[in-house]
Amino acid sequence: MSVPPLVWILTIILIVGLLAFDYLFHVRKAHIPTIREAAVWSGIYVGIALLFGVAVLVIGGAGMGTEYFAGYVTEKALSIDNLFVFLVIIGAFAVPREDQQKVLLFGITFAIIARSGMIAIGAVAIDRLSFAFYIFGAILLYTAMKMILGELKADDPEKEEKDSLFVRLIKAVLPASDEFDGDRLVTIENGKRVLTPMLLVMIAIGGTDLLFALDSIPAIFGLTQNTFVVFTATAFSLLGLRQLYFLIDGLLDRLVYLSYGLSIILGVIGVKLVLHALHENELPFLNGGEPLDVPEVTTGLSLSVIIATLAVTVLVSLASPKGRAQAAVNNAHREAVAYQEMTYESFESRRDAMYERMLEHERIIASLPTKFQDLVVSERNVTELLSDAHTVHAQRVAFNECGERSDEQPEGLLVTRADGTVATDPQGNVITVAEEELTLATQKAKRLERERARVEHVS
Repeated sequence: MSVPPLVWILTIILIVGLLAFDYLFHVRKAHIPTIREAAVWSGIYVGIALLFGVAVLVIGGAGMGTEYFAGYVTEKALSIDNLFVFLVIIGAFAVPREDQQKVLLFGITFAIIARSGMIAIGAVAIDRLSFAFYIFGAILLYTAMKMILGELKADDPEKEEKDSLFVRLIKAVLPASDEFDGDRLVTIENGKRVLTPMLLVMIAIGGTDLLFALDSIPAIFGLTQNTFVVFTATAFSLLGLRQLYFLIDGLLDRLVYLSYGLSIILGVIGVKLVLHALHENELPFLNGGEPLDVPEVTTGLSLSVIIATLAVTVLVSLASPKGRAQAAVNNAHREAVAYQEMTYESFESRRDAMYERMLEHERIIASLPTKFQDLVVSERNVTELLSDAHTVHAQRVAFNECGERSDEQPEGLLVTRADGTVATDPQGNVITVAEEELTLATQKAKRLERERARVEHVS
């Protein structure tokens, strides 16, 4: 179905408007979004995507509507998998929590622009190259096999080193500072203009987006050749990814079998592309350039397989021992932080219940098989955090026995600010307020030095 130019223009205006709204009202001022904020806006963006799909279904017909929803679900699943890599990159650059939104929005904007270009190239290739479907199918089958083999391999002990090597290579090529200067992309350091880590992380995420597009664009072209559907399904799957990041942050590790599910989906779409290529065959060395009588996979069947595979993947991940182990570690971390955050007004009535929940998760962690103990070590120093919580608990009980306030914390374990929030570093590790104040003082001194150098550089 041919889409009128006016519809294209209105759709692009809608997408650009949503991105502009996100920047002006959400990320322009650095802040850490609450779970409620992330949940509300994730729901709004998903709702907009679904309403758009209903409009496509009503105006474009059942076939076009089914293609849109199949493409949207597939691209959304692939974008969630992309969040794992974003977590690694953001963690490697130690991006402050309040600035992560801006980095993610840049990544989303860059991804939409880059993938739009690839969609245009893919559409031309399909129109003019008879063997394009073979190439797309081969890419997806290779990717599916690579994902499965990657999951079957044991965890790479050198992965962390490779990640840090990637960061060092970027810094070696480009003159860069090790310190963030707010959300500035360029700053003055030692009298020279240098790049900040904010720009470096954007470059890293932008490059990663290009690699992701090599998988996602062939995948959606395997479901539909309608360029309008390909573009809109891809764009709407990326919009709201920033909010989703903060909503499911900490839950991503629960989806331990997501890669298996995605490999199955990509494999099915790859087979669909190859069968379609054989059905439309024009290659002279294959069956004399004549089409082959092979079965084709319908879009409806593809959508059913995609939804069923994702549902099974999520359910199996949540029910798996590894998923439960990760949940126990995450819950213990959350309960220990919450316990140390409690103020006097809310503490007495909830202390015992919260402490018991923390102990329950701690017992689960202690009983984990040896193969899951690495989760405990890697999850934000949860062992040390639990130990601190026990110390705080003992101190509070001692205060109560003396008839004193029980919300005081032992010296050196003061982690709660005056506003009731807990002090953490960019990786989420709990730190003392004294440590935080020292870090902030050091950063302030460096910032003043940069501002002085900037003035001297201008004059």
